[in-house]
Amino acid sequence: MKNKKIIIAGGTGFIGEEITRYFENDNEIIILSRKIDNGVTNRNKETILSSKDAPKIKLVKWDGVHIGEWTKEIENADVIINLAGRSVNCRYNERNRNEILNSRINATKVLGEGIKLCSKPPQLWINASSATIYPHAETKPNDEYTIELKDDFSVQVCKQWEKAFNDIDTPLTRKVIFRMAITLGAGGILKPYFNLLKFGLGGKQGTGEQMYSWIHIEDTCRVIEWVVDNENISGVYNVSSPYPVSNKEFMKTLRAATGYRFGVPAFEWMLKIGVKMIGTETELVLKSRWVLPTKLIKEGYQFKYAHLRSALKDIIAKVPGKKYHLF
Repeated sequence: MKNKKIIIAGGTGFIGEEITRYFENDNEIIILSRKIDNGVTNRNKETILSSKDAPKIKLVKWDGVHIGEWTKEIENADVIINLAGRSVNCRYNERNRNEILNSRINATKVLGEGIKLCSKPPQLWINASSATIYPHAETKPNDEYTIELKDDFSVQVCKQWEKAFNDIDTPLTRKVIFRMAITLGAGGILKPYFNLLKFGLGGKQGTGEQMYSWIHIEDTCRVIEWVVDNENISGVYNVSSPYPVSNKEFMKTLRAATGYRFGVPAFEWMLKIGVKMIGTETELVLKSRWVLPTKLIKEGYQFKYAHLRSALKDIIAKVPGKKYHLF
């Protein structure tokens, strides 16, 4: 994909930064972020500043709620990718629940308002959602054709997020929802796993039987390219590997990939104590996310990293400063 104008809302997190790296050499990138001070991000200055010499990358401040100067940037854009939303890695108290939900809905709605102001609106709008929209699955996988959706907090967030997106009428802008599985790369979610391994705690979590749906970050970027190139694509797509694994298998493969022979398991009672100490929820570890990318496969997308072993081998080779044994 070349010579495209790409807008990434909420683009200073792990996924946004990796998408920027993937596309920055051949495309114009506009990053919309709340976390900008004097032209750089507060959270990860080193990563963003490493791209400062790339003339096609621009950081633009927005608040994710109100129309502002940022709307000028989406005029004549080829693609908007909306990743904006407060992290779910926290305790689900009332305040955090409201922030998680409102940050997603508000950002989606104001992007829709911005698109409607354009004389030449973006050709494509990709809005993130999450594979947590599907119910806890122990006996069979879920895909885009799953009808039964529960009403727990995570599911409700995704349902309302997607509804906000679908309710916006953009007749000149094609719309796609990415229900994203756990995204694996040299940063992001793997960092805490590396710490667990380091301290000998890299065993299964809970029973270890809960399913772990995942996607290599490069495949996430390649799916974006695929959607851009195929103008008939619209609607909901699960962005996940076709070969999810159990939590037990994930941890076993991760230990093998990093040269750790042993890892103490974390039983459910231990997790319930631990999450209170670090301010998160057991759901993030214990929910069985068994998701298949049925529509991607049916419509011809070819995964580069379909299997966990090859994905981890590629990722771990890129981890700075690590000299892991690769299987």
